[in-house]
Amino acid sequence: MSETLLAADERSRQALWDALIIELGDVYDVHGVCAAAAHTLASYCSVDSLTVISDQTSDHYDVWICDSDGHMKQDRWAGADPFLERIGRKSGAAAHEKYLAPDGEQVKSQLWSLVEDKVLAAVVPTPTRADQSSPVAVISLLDPGTDCPLNTSGLNTTAAHIGLFLERALLRQRSDQQAVEFTIISDISYSLTSTLNLEEIIAQVTDAVRRVLGAESLTIGLTDPSGTKIVFVEALMGPGLRDVPSISFKIGQGIAGWVALHGEPAIVNDAYADRRFSSRVDRDTGFLTNSVLCVPLKIEHRVIGVLEAINKQNGEFDENDSRLLQAISGPLAVAIENALLHSDVLAEKRRIETIFASMSEGLLTVKVDGKVTAANDALLALLGLSNEEVSEQPATQIVQTRPTDFAEFLESVKSADGEVPQLACDLRQGNGQHAPVLISGSTIDRGNGAIDELIFVFSDLRQVREVERMRDDFFHNIVHELRTPLATILMYARLLRDGRTTGDELKSHRFLGVIERESDRLQKMVRQMLLLAKLESDHDQAKDESSYLGAVLDQVLPPLADRASQKGLVFRQHVQPDMPPVKGSEDTLYMVFKNLVENSINFTPTGTVSIDARVTDSMVRVEVTDQGIGIPAEAIPNLFQRFYRAQSAVERGIAGTGLGLYMVKEGLETCDGTIHVESEVNQGAKFIVHVPIAATNTDE
Repeated sequence: MSETLLAADERSRQALWDALIIELGDVYDVHGVCAAAAHTLASYCSVDSLTVISDQTSDHYDVWICDSDGHMKQDRWAGADPFLERIGRKSGAAAHEKYLAPDGEQVKSQLWSLVEDKVLAAVVPTPTRADQSSPVAVISLLDPGTDCPLNTSGLNTTAAHIGLFLERALLRQRSDQQAVEFTIISDISYSLTSTLNLEEIIAQVTDAVRRVLGAESLTIGLTDPSGTKIVFVEALMGPGLRDVPSISFKIGQGIAGWVALHGEPAIVNDAYADRRFSSRVDRDTGFLTNSVLCVPLKIEHRVIGVLEAINKQNGEFDENDSRLLQAISGPLAVAIENALLHSDVLAEKRRIETIFASMSEGLLTVKVDGKVTAANDALLALLGLSNEEVSEQPATQIVQTRPTDFAEFLESVKSADGEVPQLACDLRQGNGQHAPVLISGSTIDRGNGAIDELIFVFSDLRQVREVERMRDDFFHNIVHELRTPLATILMYARLLRDGRTTGDELKSHRFLGVIERESDRLQKMVRQMLLLAKLESDHDQAKDESSYLGAVLDQVLPPLADRASQKGLVFRQHVQPDMPPVKGSEDTLYMVFKNLVENSINFTPTGTVSIDARVTDSMVRVEVTDQGIGIPAEAIPNLFQRFYRAQSAVERGIAGTGLGLYMVKEGLETCDGTIHVESEVNQGAKFIVHVPIAATNTDE
């Protein structure tokens, strides 16, 4: 072949590779890469092309067939294919005759039903092919003629080009899976802090973990008080073992007992071939155990039980499954320990609360004859009396209650046998008004068995209710939100401290990245809390301010448009020029529309995000529309509540605090604005905001 023909052939193949780069440049999905490769090869070579990729367990092949006119067909071939397996074992491209087989018979393959004479095929190489979890991909030309511009060498080089894009897509797929797993761990860790009920804890963990691991059942065994057995209580069994009698193993017996004894995880993918496995449970219940993944539940260095996943539904348990289960086991162990100690804690809490109430609440001591011996300042302030007016006076004269008379309550305290009687009533104050109180009474025994004195604690219910409201708001809304990132930071910091990343700079950077990201998340939540507090305190003041919404959107939209473009979304905006000023401060409006547009970008995997702002009547109407995952109908009524997150967002692993839309609503209320949402699941969402136009001053 002359140098001129060789140069032309090289230019022709370069054109193919350039076309592949253009087609695959923005494709980050494995199936998208395969489809684009089949289409480009068919168009370039003017013959039918086929791209096939196996799943990780080789149970099936996904296939894309494209004819020379560009018509694409996608198919799935079930079961193993000996011819494709043979091609997958080769290192380079080769032409295969239809009837070429070692025994002289036609090779049995679904591929041959598409071929007249031969197929030119090559394995798409990826750097991670050594990893058994990586799928095998093959590109091929069906019945290429002598005028086909690609020979085996050209197909090899083309496969190498495609391999780079396929590797990128595989890495993205694994990264997305890890992100989902990390989010599930974070969500589980967070949800475990919301209850001290053991069955609720198990319910919160079981479904999510079973779904991620693909396990048939998830069970939890706890160490008994003697520390000699692992007991699987009925309430803790997974759905496959829900109604069986209680199951227990001695420490060291069975896989669960071995894990409890050694404090190490165990992966067993053939249970009956493992000498540690005990088949007693299978015999007693009729349940068939094939594979087991078991990790210890530890509090510091003490094993309190085991977490066991049974029967992987697709493939085998691996180290990644073990790491995921171990990451969950830490917060789960803490939650279970807290639940088991809950009754003891409650008893201690009651004791401490009694001491606290006796010192800071209203306190009154009365002799057996009914005369007051002492009253603390809190009670005197509540009654509106002085100490001189109270001391040595009949308690029934000082303490006047309704509807129940205090004299009756005093007698009930005297006759109470080991109980602490309580009376909820209205207490008459010195100014003639009544305050709701809770009176607790108890007897004081000097040690001779006879009642020497009575003590009464008066709790002002108005103060208690306010304190409880503040406490509940703080602990349930703040502490629960901050605990998850703090736990994550602590975990990765300990891993770094323990030298788990020594010599692995990439892992060190990843761990530090997690710590930095969670720290940013904490900082963002603190900023949100401060901004929310400011919004609530300046609720009325903000109504007197006005701003130009066009100028605000000019600040908000450009950086968000860049973020949308980086994510591969189409970002459209139409803002009517010269809009009049609207009610509300510039900072508040900036926060409102930044949260709305940012939400649309976060909840839109692919598609378009658009913003339209225009004047309608006495309002400025702004529509923020996306083609994202949508909002379930049952979630819409709660969408603007504080800390609320739709279940669909949690399941998809989209991070958030549940404060954004609440702050949007609060911000709009400060400027008399309104917000309305229209959405369906998987059909995107539209948020419609109306902000009143500010009144102009016409005085001259």
